[in-house]
Amino acid sequence: MDLRELRRARFAVSVMFALHGAVTGGFASRIPWVQDHVGVGPGGLGLALLAPAAGSILAMSTAGRLTHRFGVRAVTRAGIGLWCLFLALPPMAPDLPLLCVALLLFGAVAGIADVAMNAQGVEVEQRLGRSIMSGLHGMWSVGTLVGGGVGTLAASAGLDARLHLGGMAVVLFLVSLAAGPPLLDLRAGEDVPAPPHFVLPQRGVLVIGLVGFCAVFAEGAAQDWCAVYLRQVAGASQAVGAAAYTAFACMMAAGRLCGDAVVRRLGPVATVRGSAALAALGGLLVVVSRTPVPAVAGFMLIGVGIAVVVPLVFAAAGNVGSSPSEGVAGAATVSYASGFVAPSAIGGIATLTGLPASFALVTVLLLAVLLGAGRLAPPAREAVQAA
Repeated sequence: MDLRELRRARFAVSVMFALHGAVTGGFASRIPWVQDHVGVGPGGLGLALLAPAAGSILAMSTAGRLTHRFGVRAVTRAGIGLWCLFLALPPMAPDLPLLCVALLLFGAVAGIADVAMNAQGVEVEQRLGRSIMSGLHGMWSVGTLVGGGVGTLAASAGLDARLHLGGMAVVLFLVSLAAGPPLLDLRAGEDVPAPPHFVLPQRGVLVIGLVGFCAVFAEGAAQDWCAVYLRQVAGASQAVGAAAYTAFACMMAAGRLCGDAVVRRLGPVATVRGSAALAALGGLLVVVSRTPVPAVAGFMLIGVGIAVVVPLVFAAAGNVGSSPSEGVAGAATVSYASGFVAPSAIGGIATLTGLPASFALVTVLLLAVLLGAGRLAPPAREAVQAA
C-alpha cells in the first residue's frame, strides 16, 4: 500500500471520528427537550442515561467477532452509519420505557462503531509508522463541539428535536457513506480462529484498560460536574459555569489535536506522565479553589492533561491484543465501565462530604494514570517507511 492510499485512509477514519463526535454532541444538546417530551424527573432521566453506557459496554465485548467475520472497514462503515441514523430514535420515544430501549440500542451501536473506528485508526497508525491516534480523538472532540453548537442553535430557535435530530441523522449518514470507501479493508486470515462471542480482556489489555478507566473517570467527572462545582463551591453564575465546561472541552480538543506532535517527540510514556502530572495539578487546583478563576483554570488543566491518555490507551491495547479490534474492544470495555462508577461515586462523596472531596478522588486517579503510564510503551517494531 502506497503513501497516498494511507493518507486517504487516514482522512476517512478522521471523518468517522468526527461523525461519531457530532452524533454525541447533537444528542447531548437536546437532552433537556427529550426529558420534557417524555415527562420524567431527574431520577428517571438518570436511569435512562445509564442505558447507552450499558448497551455500549455489552456490545463492545462482541465487536472483535464482528470485525473478524465482516472486516474492520465494513463494521466501521455500518456502525457509524447506523449510529448516525439512530440519532433520530431518542426524541421519537413517547415514554420512559421506550426511551430506555432506544438509548440501549443507541449505545450498543455506538460501542461497536467506537471499537471498529479505533481499530482502523490503530492499523493506519502502525502502517504510517507515526502517532495519529491523538489527532483522531481530537477530531471526535471537534465533532462534539460542532454537533453541540448546532444543537444549541436549534434549541435557541425552539426547533422540535424530532426535526432537528432527524434531519441531522440523515445528513451525517450521507456523509458517512461518502467518506467510507478509502478505509482499510482489514480481515483476519483464514487460519485465524474466530474469537468467542463474549471475550474478556487479556491481562496486558486489562492493565492498559485500567489506566483508561482512571482517565475516563476524570473526564466524565469534569464534564458532568464542572458547571455544578463552579456554582456551588466557587460561587459563580450560571453563565460562568457553562463557560467552564466550554473551556474544558476546548482545551481537551486542542490537546488532542496537538498531541501527536508531542508523542512523536517524547514518546507515549513520557507524554502520558507529563500530561497526567498536569491534570493532577489541575485537580488539586480545583479542590482548593473557592473562587471562579482558579477553578476554571483547574478544569482547563484537567482537560488538556487527560486529552491524549485515552487515544494512547487504545493505541497500546491495539498493539498488545491478538488483533487491533480485540485489543481495543477489551480496553474500551474496561475504560468505559467508569460510566457506571463515576456518577454514583462523585454524587455519593459529594453528598457525604462535598464536591471538593469528590475531586480529591479524581486527583488521586490522575496520579494513578501517571504511575501506570509505563504500560503504554509501544512494542519493539520496525518503523514503517512512509516514502
